Amino acid sequence: MGDYISKEKKIELEAELKELTTVKRKEIIEAVEYAKSLGDLSENAEYHSAREAQGKLQTRIEEIENVLKNSLVVEKKIGNVVDIGATVVVQKVSDQSERTLTIVGAEEADMTAGKLSHKSPLGSALMGAKVGEIVSFQAPTGTTEYKIVAIS
Repeated sequence: MGDYISKEKKIELEAELKELTTVKRKEIIEAVEYAKSLGDLSENAEYHSAREAQGKLQTRIEEIENVLKNSLVVEKKIGNVVDIGATVVVQKVSDQSERTLTIVGAEEADMTAGKLSHKSPLGSALMGAKVGEIVSFQAPTGTTEYKIVAIS
């Protein structure tokens, strides 16, 4: 079983895949052909650079194809328990500070944007919890507790 991705992430990955398999692949093939025309391949830095770029491109294409093939697209659900796709307002018990987090699959996790992986320690603790509940998890600084203020 793969991971979870939002519909927006799926569209973004499909667009990137199309760009890589059409435009970028063509550019790299042209670069490889041009570098070949420069002569001796054993000492041809342009050729080796173009081949390396081709390898990286192919790796990224395979990564995207794998994510798209093995991921489950989740619709934003509004319910009374924390689930993937939910936006959760949590309050840190120790200092009463609040944070708004969206629970996402690991592929989309980005804490700077408030997107928390359901597999992270906090994400795992929040999954299935309800408004008013206090969840705890092990942080590098010790056990941390959050109260769930709202789910949308």
